[in-house]
Amino acid sequence: MCVGCRTRAPRSALLRVVAVEANVIPDERATMPGRGAWVHETHECVDAALRRRAFVRALRVSGPLDTQTIEKRLNGYGQKVNGSK
Repeated sequence: MCVGCRTRAPRSALLRVVAVEANVIPDERATMPGRGAWVHETHECVDAALRRRAFVRALRVSGPLDTQTIEKRLNGYGQKVNGSK
């Protein structure tokens, strides 16, 4: 279930994120240890999750989270380009 729009979707349509220290990090392979939250990879869902503090609740962390990494990913930075690793 997407923590932003609260709709059910297959795992292949969602991005898993985890909290590492105070940062929200995308978990590409969905294999990182720890508690994870699932969100659609759209600005609308990520913004809704931030507005509702859904990442904080789903990841069970106290205090604010730095979402800069996931926002950069949505803006196109850090994504794989054809042939890159």
